[in-house]
Order: sequence, then C-alpha cells, then structure tokens
Amino acid sequence: MSISRRATPADAEELVRLRKVMTDSVVGPNPDVSWQPAAAATLRDRLADPAGSLTAYVVERPGGGLAACAVGTIEHRLGGPGNPDGTCGYVFSVATDEDMRRRGYSRACMEGLLGWFRERGVRKIDLRASENGEPLYASLGFVRTPDPAMRLSL
Repeated sequence: MSISRRATPADAEELVRLRKVMTDSVVGPNPDVSWQPAAAATLRDRLADPAGSLTAYVVERPGGGLAACAVGTIEHRLGGPGNPDGTCGYVFSVATDEDMRRRGYSRACMEGLLGWFRERGVRKIDLRASENGEPLYASLGFVRTPDPAMRLSL
C-alpha cells in the first residue's frame, strides 16, 4: 500500500507552502509570498476536476499538514517522431519538508504521479532536476536530455 495519496482542493495551501520550500532550497530564501494566494486559488480550481490535466500526489505529515508532494500536468503539443499525438507530462514542485526527508516520501509521491501519467496514456514526461533531486529521478528512469532549456519572461 502506498503512503501517498492524490491531492484534493483542500490541500492547495499546503501544496503552495511546499512549493516555496522547493524554490527556497533551489534558488535561496525569498521573502516574497505575494504569489501564494493566486497559486492556491489556481490549485483549488484545477484539483477540483478529477479528469483535469493537473494533479498532485502528497504524503501527510503526522499531526497535520503535508510532508511531501509531487505536482504534474499533461500538455498537448504537436506530435513528432516517438510521440505522434504530442501528449507530454511535466513534473514540477517535488518537495519534502527538511525535517521529513530521507523517508521515501518524494519517491512515493513521484510513483503515484507516474502511475497517473501511465493511466492517462502519457509516455513522455519531462522535469527539471535539482542536484539533490537528480538521484531520485535517475532511479525512476529519468535521463538527462541534450536539449538546453531557455526562457523568455515578458
């Protein structure tokens, strides 16, 4: 039996809190939390649709709240070789509270999320790995790609 479960709209605030844990661990602490109410509202709406294209798997913290999460979405792009229908999964916001690490919680969340992708017929899944997260993802079968990521912020 898995220790993770699929998130519900009631988990939105905790998922946003864990997203900040993740971003702070990757880029350093940032006191700006102005984005959190909008992010929680978006999550509540998107998690309310069980057939929707976004979900999260979570592990509950003993005593209340969440200890870990993995959030993913399904995107539809133009098909190509190896992916004719263009359906892609994207994993983001994989986080575990610092005092809850090394217990297999992120792995349990990722395994739940990967199962959800499989149930939806998604066969190509991307993510960006931190140095600390890369061993977990590699153990689940993820490999580095030659594609460099670029971004434009408008």
